[in-house]
Amino acid sequence: MNPTTPRDQAAGARTLADLDQPAALLFDLDGTLVDTVQRRIDAWAEAFRREGLIVDRTRLGAYIGSDGRWLARELAREEGRELDYAQTEELDRVSGAIFDELNSTPIPLPGATELLTALEESHLVFAVATSSRPGQVAVSVDALRLPVPPPITDGSHVANAKPEPDLLLASAAQLGIRPERCWYVGDSKWDMMASLRAKMVAIGVTSGAVDADGLIAAGAAVAVASLTELLVELQRRGLVG
Repeated sequence: MNPTTPRDQAAGARTLADLDQPAALLFDLDGTLVDTVQRRIDAWAEAFRREGLIVDRTRLGAYIGSDGRWLARELAREEGRELDYAQTEELDRVSGAIFDELNSTPIPLPGATELLTALEESHLVFAVATSSRPGQVAVSVDALRLPVPPPITDGSHVANAKPEPDLLLASAAQLGIRPERCWYVGDSKWDMMASLRAKMVAIGVTSGAVDADGLIAAGAAVAVASLTELLVELQRRGLVG
C-alpha cells in the first residue's frame, strides 16, 4: 500500500487521531505559541498610518502570519498604492520596530510551554518556523521559558516567507527530516498554505485571527482549539510523557 500524502490526509482527516505518526513538529510563533496577534495588528496599523494609509484592522488580522514585505505590498495595493521592494522592506522594518516596543512582555498561549517542554524531554524533534524578523523572535521564545531554546528558522533565512513553503522546507532541512513526515502547527491561513506547498501535514490552531472553518478551508488537516489538545494526542500515542 502506498503511504498517504499530506493532501490525502487533509481530505480524509477529522481528528488528530486520524493522522499518520509525525517524525517532527514545526511551529509558527505569533498567535500559535505566544499571544501576539493583536500587537502585530497594532504595529502594522501604525506603520501604515505613518505611510499615509489607513488599513482596516480586520484585513490586517487576515494577513498576520504572512511574509511582512508581501503583506505590505498586498494591503497597500488594496488601498490603491503600489510599493516597490525598498518601500515594502522599510514598511516591514518600521512595523517590526513598533512591534518590538509593544511586545515587551509576551504571554505564552495555553498549552504552549507544556507542549514544548514535553517535546524537549522526548525523542520527537521540533522547531519553530516563523516569518518574523530575527530580532523579534528572541523575546517571544524567551517568554515560553523552555529548558533549552528550540531550533529556529526565521524570515531572514529565506527570500520568501509564508505563504511560500521556503521557510518550512528550510526548517525541516535543519532538523534532517523529510517534509512529508512533518506536522506544521499554525494559526493563520498562510501557515496552512505554506504547509501544503511544503507537502507537510497542516495542523490549525484557533488561537489567532482565523476560526476552524477558515483554517480547514485553507488546507488544515485538522483544526484544534488549543495546543493542549495536541499535547494530549501526543501523550496518547506515547510520543511524549
